[in-house]
Amino acid sequence: MAKSKQSPELEIVVDGETYLWRLHRQPGWSQDAPELHGMAIAVRHQEGVREVVIEFPTSGQQPRWGAPLLKVTQVNKTLVANAIASAIAAGWEPHSRGKTVTVVVDAAGN
Repeated sequence: MAKSKQSPELEIVVDGETYLWRLHRQPGWSQDAPELHGMAIAVRHQEGVREVVIEFPTSGQQPRWGAPLLKVTQVNKTLVANAIASAIAAGWEPHSRGKTVTVVVDAAGN
């Protein structure tokens, strides 16, 4: 059986609700065009099925070849909590059904 390349899901509590989140995309170069993109996380409510992908801006620094990949445990939990609150404020409804929603936030998760 092949191993899954998805990062593990971690729990976080925002406004009394439990969410599961994982690292969806590493920061780095885009495959479509020669431009940098920031990291992205995928979030869903513990009891919900609808996901949101929250995209962060680039750090401004070019990724170095051979640099270790970002691990989910290295992501700031306050940043994740702010990003989830911003996604809900932007209209993401975690208990609804439908396609995955993408929300772009700033470097602070707002």
